[in-house]
Amino acid sequence: MRRLPALTAAAALTAAALVLTACTDASQQTAGNTGGSDEAGTEASFDPSTVEADEELAAMLPKEIADKGTLSVGSDTAYAPAEFIDVDGKTPVGFDIDMVNAVAAVLGLEADVQTAAFDGIIPAIGSKYDLGVSAFTITDERTAEANMISYAIAGSQFGVAAGNPDDFDPESLCGATVGVQTSTIQDDELTAAAKDCEDDGEEPIDVVRYESQADVTTNLVGGKLQAMYADSPITAYAVEQTSGEVETIGEINDAAPYGVVVAQDSDELTEAVQAALQKLIDDGTLEEIFAGWGSEDVVVDEAELNPAE
Repeated sequence: MRRLPALTAAAALTAAALVLTACTDASQQTAGNTGGSDEAGTEASFDPSTVEADEELAAMLPKEIADKGTLSVGSDTAYAPAEFIDVDGKTPVGFDIDMVNAVAAVLGLEADVQTAAFDGIIPAIGSKYDLGVSAFTITDERTAEANMISYAIAGSQFGVAAGNPDDFDPESLCGATVGVQTSTIQDDELTAAAKDCEDDGEEPIDVVRYESQADVTTNLVGGKLQAMYADSPITAYAVEQTSGEVETIGEINDAAPYGVVVAQDSDELTEAVQAALQKLIDDGTLEEIFAGWGSEDVVVDEAELNPAE
């Protein structure tokens, strides 16, 4: 996984700023898409019924999946705008959710998205879940455990309270108090960076971990953190949802692809999902989905299987 050098090197990624409906409280998150309103009064997510099933691709599925008619999907629904729970308190929404619903539709299936702890998803692929979709950055460590198919690319970015009241410097992390969602790439990076600080005789980074990204944002706004560190679309979303109480700082670092997770011993399902993703990329559907969340520029050109770091 990416370590300290990546924290100070600007990546080549150029991400569009998210233009989403802002919320006044970081714990309240709306879908933010441009569709019609649903019964709960929020904006509707991408409608998978607009995606036609591809019989040729559906025929690639393992018989047990085709017979079941659903794809069970593990997702940590606490990472807006990638995946989170809508204001009705039960419906998963976000660009990852729209994406996997579209993949399922191409394959003539429905996606059954189940909320799960982030670090428990990959170990449960192939047993509890058919797929894992949770803004998983593709790393060599993860592809050693499971297959991962790329669909978008994002970097990491720091956020601070408006005006940067603590004078946080993303180039000088030792001694800073930084919030992250637990078990993310950013958690790994800061943990390694904190050790480097100690090894160099400097004050370590105080890495404050939360189960929910919303809690990270809330505590940043509340003054308990000097900075937050998250995937670049998530940090940009925090800026929007807090009406500017959070601002980005520094460059977008360490661009890397997100991947859909499939079991290594499920060749048929892996090939079917990869083909479905490529179809959605080629016909513009995936770009349309991400555009609904202000991030159309992050979609990859090719749905690659296990691209190397």
